[in-house]
Amino acid sequence: MNNHDLQKLAEDISISFFGKPFLHQCTFNRRLRTTGGRYMLNSHHIEMNPKHYQIHGRKELISIIKHELCHYHLHIEGKGYQHRDADFKKLLAETGGARHCRPVDEKEKRYKHKYRCSRCGSLFHRVRRIDTAKYVCGGCKGKLKKVS
Repeated sequence: MNNHDLQKLAEDISISFFGKPFLHQCTFNRRLRTTGGRYMLNSHHIEMNPKHYQIHGRKELISIIKHELCHYHLHIEGKGYQHRDADFKKLLAETGGARHCRPVDEKEKRYKHKYRCSRCGSLFHRVRRIDTAKYVCGGCKGKLKKVS
């Protein structure tokens, strides 16, 4: 998929799910690392992370585009366009957009140590080793045991 195909997809989603045209640009930005996409407040353009399309496919890309189009249409209409606003939450639920995008890389691979709470069974991933005699579970204050 190239930028032209992405632009066409964003325009089609805007018309079919929002009933309003998308009049600005939607492009891929390879520099995005931690987010699936972003809506630019000043220019009204949308930038998408191409890795999400490559790894998770078209369905994930469409849900991220819906999320960014919620920001776009609400901002242009002068309504609450931020994640915490009720207008945004309502429109996102109506259109079926993603609240959060799936991670691109496996963060668990960089963790070297795993600990499990003996009381509630919660799993904790840590880069550095911790002293199990000193630290306890944050949820239930149970003892931690090293899993791997």
